[in-house]
Amino acid sequence: MDLRIFTEPQQGASYDDLLAVAQATERLGFDAFFRSDHYLAMGDRDGLPGPTDAWTTLAGLARETSRVRLGTLVTSATFRHPGILAIQVAQVDQMSGGRVELGLGAGWFAAEHAAYGIPFPERRFGLLTEQLEVVTGLWGTPVGERFSFAGEHYTLTDSPALPKPVQQRAVAPGRPGVPVIIGGGGPRRTPALAARFADEFNLPFPDLAALPAAYATVARACESIGRDPATLRRSVALVLCVGADDAEVSRRAAAIGRDPAQMRAAGVAGTVSEAVDRLGALADAGAERVYLQVLDLADLDHLELVAAEVAPRVR
Repeated sequence: MDLRIFTEPQQGASYDDLLAVAQATERLGFDAFFRSDHYLAMGDRDGLPGPTDAWTTLAGLARETSRVRLGTLVTSATFRHPGILAIQVAQVDQMSGGRVELGLGAGWFAAEHAAYGIPFPERRFGLLTEQLEVVTGLWGTPVGERFSFAGEHYTLTDSPALPKPVQQRAVAPGRPGVPVIIGGGGPRRTPALAARFADEFNLPFPDLAALPAAYATVARACESIGRDPATLRRSVALVLCVGADDAEVSRRAAAIGRDPAQMRAAGVAGTVSEAVDRLGALADAGAERVYLQVLDLADLDHLELVAAEVAPRVR
């Protein structure tokens, strides 16, 4: 099972904070460092020192790491025009030597749009679909050819479709480019979109009992378009709160404003043995990859513990 570190810097983190976590992620042997793409703190946090832009951050980390994969969970389709997004992601992929992945979603947090003057249409699924068509279309256009697109939301005319990502492997469904992650709990449209465009289907903070049915739904969506479901990686994102003993679990839960019992019920949480059991249950339910949401970015000892005591028992 792949274990990835996933951060929420809009809650309060500088670039240097993220760099420290990303470099620890790499040093400790985790598979990837991911971050959210948000511009406003949630809950009662003040968000100081203020938001950092996801793709600006990842560009910096691309030059200050060497192995770990980098990506967003997830970029909002409302934040960037798809042509610009395709250029940004391809450039960061080049800067990293081919280590970037793009999580892309429709966006949901209306308040951050209002706070920074970003349009937030009521209906966004069509926007997301066209963004995926444009981004993957630009990456998949052979060098020397042109790409055009006419949709309800976007029109591209005679684009040279440059630059290209370093990664030009055949990603699903047969298009070259950066791996794409699509997630969510929608029963019909999201699985269909994942089957059509994604390399990975992610379930963020789900009811754990619902995993098998959700993964079965996306498998059927793949089969309905003639795609082998085995080519779509299945993942989940859950909060991380692990301690060497109950006292340390409680201390870490308190540091992020959570109840230890709630963490144990809904996250990868508890003592080392409890965390190992939870990851084993996730694997049994069909998850191949877990994004461990780290909310206290100053607690690098937390990552050390998971890397030393949990990861060797689930890989």
